[in-house]
Amino acid sequence: MGRLKSLGSSLSRLDAPLTYLPNDDRAARRNPLRHLYGTARWRRLSWDVRLAAAFTCAMCGRIEGAKGQTAADHIEPHRGDPALFWARSNLQCLCKPCHDGVKQAEEARTR
Repeated sequence: MGRLKSLGSSLSRLDAPLTYLPNDDRAARRNPLRHLYGTARWRRLSWDVRLAAAFTCAMCGRIEGAKGQTAADHIEPHRGDPALFWARSNLQCLCKPCHDGVKQAEEARTR
């Protein structure tokens, strides 16, 4: 416990206040439903979407067989609307490059 006591005095000498903490609520304000991505319900829905699409990207047509190389993507951004978040008809299968690059850039432009 001696180390923890000495850490307190080091923290008080920080030049600038910390601007980001892992539990910061800024991410939650941007996407209030973010916590739902970790639920069993989302994992099941995501799997069903990708399986129905035969792991084929709706944008580029790439077929991905490796685990984690596809994502269930919201066609219309849900922007915190639970009905739109869970709507199966609003989901598509995308490969990681299309989801993480092309689609995210499109959504950033429309914000």
